[in-house]
Amino acid sequence: MLNISNNKLNKKVSLHHFTSVKYVNSKQYGKYFSRFLLFVLVLSIVVLFLPWTQNINAKGAVTTLQPNQRPQTIQSQIPGRIEHWYVQEGDFVKKGDTILRISEIKSDYFDDQLLQRTDDQIQAKNNSVNAYNNKLNALQMQITSLQQEQQLKYKQAQNKLLQSKLKVKSDSIAFEAEKTNYKVAEQQYKRELTLQEEGLKAVKDVEAKRVKLQESQSKLIAQENKLISSKNDVLNAQIDLSSIKVNYAEKISKARSDLSTAESSLLDAKVEVTKLENTFSNYKKRSSLLFVTAPQDGFINKAIKGGIGEIFKEGEALVGIMPANYTLAVETYIKPIDLPLIHMGEEFRVQFDGWPAIVFSGWPNVSYGTYGAKVVAIENFISANGKFRVLLAPDESTHDWPEAIRVGSGARTIALLNDVPIWFELWRQLNGFPPNYYQPQTTTTVKKKK
Repeated sequence: MLNISNNKLNKKVSLHHFTSVKYVNSKQYGKYFSRFLLFVLVLSIVVLFLPWTQNINAKGAVTTLQPNQRPQTIQSQIPGRIEHWYVQEGDFVKKGDTILRISEIKSDYFDDQLLQRTDDQIQAKNNSVNAYNNKLNALQMQITSLQQEQQLKYKQAQNKLLQSKLKVKSDSIAFEAEKTNYKVAEQQYKRELTLQEEGLKAVKDVEAKRVKLQESQSKLIAQENKLISSKNDVLNAQIDLSSIKVNYAEKISKARSDLSTAESSLLDAKVEVTKLENTFSNYKKRSSLLFVTAPQDGFINKAIKGGIGEIFKEGEALVGIMPANYTLAVETYIKPIDLPLIHMGEEFRVQFDGWPAIVFSGWPNVSYGTYGAKVVAIENFISANGKFRVLLAPDESTHDWPEAIRVGSGARTIALLNDVPIWFELWRQLNGFPPNYYQPQTTTTVKKKK
């Protein structure tokens, strides 16, 4: 009733028998309501001083802790054509199991006997190497023989020269003796001639001395010729020595030249053998690449190249595989402004997509359905999305992560920072300030120990 009229209805009509009027006019209602407001006010003041854990919310995805445990694609190192599939999507394979067989598409490798023929070429070249080794041994023996023969011939020529010199010496002595005999014969002849002129000797004696003089002169001339011949023998012996040096030096030089040529040919043959062995190894390795095998135990996710007869290039992905043994982790992306607040070993709470959870971000101990994690790696370079990647591993001191979680699932991460009162957090949020910068006690302790 607004009571804006001069006719007061409440004075003419009694309203006390109405139940609603009794409740409205009751003084107990205002008393209870006042108490309720007071209780709410006190409770709000108390709540403002309750502790609140500052946090950073981010989105991420489930991955694996080790790089070799993450999903991967299998490529072929050579181009080829798909001939046969041995697995289906979802099959489990062990390391080394054959996934598919391919065939060559390059004409250089079409020959089925390529390995055998290459091996035959290697054997032929090895035989050539052995032949050159034998030739080298023969030439080395020939050079040794020539050197020994040269030494013997040279000593023989030296002995001959020595003999010639001694013969010259002997002939020169004999020549001097003949000269003396000739002088004696000449003196005897003159003496006999003088005595014959004086009548003391007969003409017969004079003529005998003349014959003896002529015989002595003849011997002298013969001995002189013999001496000259001996000197010529000395010259011939010296020429023979020089000839031996020249002839054998020429023979040995030719043999050494042949030896060098054989060594060069041997090295060329060895190079050819090495090239052929390398080619053989490449052919053998290439033949083994015709069977694409599993690099580790895992499950076949998806056949990227399907069908039979499809041609692909080298390095092109053929099939995807998920390793069977892995350790779960979560990769999350933090804004650059929040990165200084993240440290190695920092605690996180993780909420997985599709997993029921009741989350109180400021009171992690009260939350349900979140799991503990710790920072194990912080990216040093910003990602393409403008944020820094942080890798989280399960916290062994808390509950184990669900086994049903699959790699690639989405996740929401909550970084647990410093504990502050709720009023401070409300004031910070209203003013748009970042969380308090701090250093964890573990980090400080490690630095002090260092």
